Amino acid sequence: MAIVTFVDETTAGDRSDGWGLEIAEERLTVGELIRRRVFQEVAEYNARTPQVFHGLVQPLDAERVLNGYALRTPRRIEPEAQTALALRAFAGNGFLVLVGDRQVTGVDEEVELALGTEITFLKLVPLVGG
Repeated sequence: MAIVTFVDETTAGDRSDGWGLEIAEERLTVGELIRRRVFQEVAEYNARTPQVFHGLVQPLDAERVLNGYALRTPRRIEPEAQTALALRAFAGNGFLVLVGDRQVTGVDEEVELALGTEITFLKLVPLVGG
């Protein structure tokens, strides 16, 4: 079993400290990595229901705030719906996924998860006026 570190970055240069997730498999598809990350984020949010959701993608009926997304009406987030949003965002180039220093491009692409693997989610910031 390895601990994979998920790190968020933006094209503006912001970088999170990252957080670890235990994964038993040595290989997973990119889609499964995204799903597991989202399920973990949602489980942590639903257990505490804080004011702000810190996740990969914006939940429906939420607004972007400084460090995450504020739900207009406090509620539990459904992990399946949030995963679908994340997979659509990945397919639509809302963010890039880097495993180590290699970009992966398809949800069905398998990646090797060696001990200490860092997976970076590079959130693309839209250009002003573009």
